[in-house]
Amino acid sequence: MRASVRLVGGVVFAVVLLSAGAFLVQPSTGALEPVAFEDTLAMGMTGVDVSTASEQGYALPRAQVFYGQYQYVVGYYGVEALATHVESGDARRQFGDPLAVFVTDFSGSEPYVTQEGYLDLGNDLRRGWVRARDAWFVVGSDARTPAGPTVVPFSGQADAEAFADEHGGTVHDWPGLLDAAGEGESLAPASFEAAVANQSAWGDRRVTDAERLRSRPVSVVVGEDEPTLAAAVEAAPANTTVFVPPGRYETNLTIEKPLTLRGAGSGSALDGSRTGTALDDGGNGTVLDGDGNGTVLTVRSDRVAVTSLSITGVGPVDAMSPSAGNASRYADVTMRVYGRSDAAVLLARANDSLVADVHVDTGATGVMLQYSDRTVVRNVTVRGADDPRNGSMGVITLYSRAVVEEATIRGGRDGVYLHRSDGTVVRQNDAADMRYGIHEMYTSNLLIRDNAMRRTTTGIILMTRPTNNKLVENRATDSGQGIYAIGDASYLAENVVAGNDLGLTVGTSRSVVVHNTVVDNDIGMRVGTLLPTNHVVGNDVVDNDQPVTARSGPVHVWTVDGAGNYWGSVPGLDRDGDGTVDRAFRPANDVDVTASRVTGGPTLARSPALSLLQQVAASVPGLRDVGVIDTAPRTDPARPERLAEVRNRTDE
Repeated sequence: MRASVRLVGGVVFAVVLLSAGAFLVQPSTGALEPVAFEDTLAMGMTGVDVSTASEQGYALPRAQVFYGQYQYVVGYYGVEALATHVESGDARRQFGDPLAVFVTDFSGSEPYVTQEGYLDLGNDLRRGWVRARDAWFVVGSDARTPAGPTVVPFSGQADAEAFADEHGGTVHDWPGLLDAAGEGESLAPASFEAAVANQSAWGDRRVTDAERLRSRPVSVVVGEDEPTLAAAVEAAPANTTVFVPPGRYETNLTIEKPLTLRGAGSGSALDGSRTGTALDDGGNGTVLDGDGNGTVLTVRSDRVAVTSLSITGVGPVDAMSPSAGNASRYADVTMRVYGRSDAAVLLARANDSLVADVHVDTGATGVMLQYSDRTVVRNVTVRGADDPRNGSMGVITLYSRAVVEEATIRGGRDGVYLHRSDGTVVRQNDAADMRYGIHEMYTSNLLIRDNAMRRTTTGIILMTRPTNNKLVENRATDSGQGIYAIGDASYLAENVVAGNDLGLTVGTSRSVVVHNTVVDNDIGMRVGTLLPTNHVVGNDVVDNDQPVTARSGPVHVWTVDGAGNYWGSVPGLDRDGDGTVDRAFRPANDVDVTASRVTGGPTLARSPALSLLQQVAASVPGLRDVGVIDTAPRTDPARPERLAEVRNRTDE
C-alpha cells in the first residue's frame, strides 16, 4: 500500500505541475480577436427570445469574453447579462480573470427603437465589435429586446449620447456599467423566494376571481326550461347559469357568451386502473358525450365557467391527428403542431374563465387553452390513453397565462403541457403513467409548485432555454428521470426526486439549486451544462448508486459562502465544529465515492497526494478536471425530517 501511495503521489505531483503551468501561460491580450458569435458558448437569453428577434429582424446587443482559465469563449446575449455576471464575482471564480471583453458596436449603424420598443437597425447591417473598456453604454433607454430592457453599446461617446437624447437613458463607460450592474437584482435565494410568494399570491387572486363565476343565478334548467343543452345555452341570458341535471347528453357544443355551465357532479371517480371504459352517469352525475365527433365543448367567450360534470366521446381516437375544427383554424405553426388534437374542453380566446370539477375520459386532450389569459383549470381529472404514443395531453396551455391546479391525470402523453405561456402557475397536480408529467416549451417565469409525478419517462422537463422558472416542493418518483431542467436564472428548491433512474439534471445557468432531497436514484444528479454558473448548496444527495455525473469541462464548485451539500458519510472530520467536513468531496469522482463507502477508503482519500491535487483544484478556477467539487460538505442533512420521510417512503 505504501509503495502504491508513493507512486500515485509522484504521478499526481507531475499532473499538478503540468496543469498549473498550463494556466500560467496565457496568450497576450493584444493577440485576442473576436470570434463568430455562433462559435461561443452563449448564455443570457432564452431560445425563444433569440429566435423571435431573429425572425422579426430585431437587433440583439451581444458580448463575448476570453477568460484566463476557461477553454471556451463565453458569449452573452445582452450586455446587461455580461455586466451582472462579471460584477457578481462569479465569472472570476468560475473562469478566471477576463483577458478580453468585446461588445457589439452600434456606432455608425443608426439604431432606432420601433413603436413596440424593440431595438432595430432596419436594413443597415453594419455592426462590429469593440472592446468593452473602450465602449460607451446607454442604460435605461426605451430600447428593449424580446427578453426585456437592454443596454446599447457604442464605440463612440457622441453616438451613445445622441441615442440617449432621442430614446432616453444615461451614458456610462465600462466601470460605470459594472457599478450599475452591481446594484441590480440578485440571484440569491431570497429574491427567488419573494418571486415565488408573489406569483403564488397572483394565482390565489386568479382562483378567487374565477370561483365567483360559480355563483351566477340559474336562468335555464335543461329538460325543464329547454329540451336540449344547445337550446338552453342559446336561451340563457349572459352572466347566468345553465344547470344540467344528471344524465347523459350527446352534444358537440359551442359557447359564445359569458355563461356558467354547471352539471350535477361528475358521478365518477378516477382510480388507478385506467380501464378505458366509457363514463356513465352512475345515476347521479352529468355526462356530456361527443360520440367521437371531435371536440365536445368549445368556449369562445371571456368569463365562461364549466363545472361539475364528466365528458367522454372525444374524437378522433388518434388524438394527434388533425381535427377538422382545430388544425385549419390557426395559421400559427404552434397551433397546427401542438393544438391539433381534439379536446374535451377547448377554450379559444376565452380569458378569465374557469374549468373546475370536470372528469374527462379520452384518448385525446382533456382541457386545452388557446390565447386564454388568466383562466383557471382546477380539480379536473383526466383518464388518458394507456399507450402514451397514442395519447395527448391532460391539460394544454398555448399562449395563455393561466393557473392549473389540483388536477389528477393518468395516462396519455403529457400531464400538463405549456407552450409560450409565460407566467403560468402549475401547482398541486398529480400525474402518473405517462411520458412527461409537466412539460415546458418556450415558456418562462413559470411557478411549478407542489406537484407529484410517478411512473413517468420524466417527471418535470424544462426545454428550449427558458428563464426565471421556479420549481419548488415538487415530488418526482419511480420514473426514468425525475426533473430535467435547462435554461437561465431559475430556482429549484425543496424538491424530492427518489427512486428514479436519474434524479435531477442541472442544465441551467446562473440558477439556484437549494434544499432538494435526492435519494435512492441510480444517478442522483447530472450536470448538463458546460457553464459552471449555478449556486448548488444545501441539498441532501444520499443513497444513490452514483451521486453525480458530469460532462467534460471545468470543475463545478458546489459550495457557496463556505456552505456545501450533504452527501452522507464522507471522509474527513469537522475539527472546528462548524458543521462542515474539513476535506473537499468530489461526488462525480470514483475515488471519493468509493472512499465514502468502503473500509480503508478514508485512509486513501486522506493521502497527501490526493489532498494536494484537491487543494490545487479548489484554488484554481476552471481547472480542467471533469466533475463537481464540494469544498465544504455538510456533516448533517439540510432537511433531516424530509430525508427521513423519503427514505421510509413506500411505492404508491
